[in-house]
Amino acid sequence: MNNEELNTALYQKMEREQDKYRKWLVQCPPEEILSHAYEYVVREDILMSMEELNLPDDQAMALLKQRGPLDDVFKDFSKLETDYMETVRGAIESFAERKAAKDRNWEAR
Repeated sequence: MNNEELNTALYQKMEREQDKYRKWLVQCPPEEILSHAYEYVVREDILMSMEELNLPDDQAMALLKQRGPLDDVFKDFSKLETDYMETVRGAIESFAERKAAKDRNWEAR
């Protein structure tokens, strides 16, 4: 297989894995679904990233050899420190400042 075929095969394997996970998830009670919402969204993000990512042959092959590469990548991602909450706080502060500035301008009229 050439590089494009390896990456396509990996994406398809991960897509099948996500389809199976989704089918399991929608059969669960609502509370169980909610408890897996974060995992589902991150797995979707990983899959979406894989659409554009072009891994070198050895990396694509290493993931293809995994029984559940999507699950493995998710578990590894879950251990990482991210600045997600800082980004959320920044978005809140930015939005609040824009609205406060608009109110100040309105009151100054």
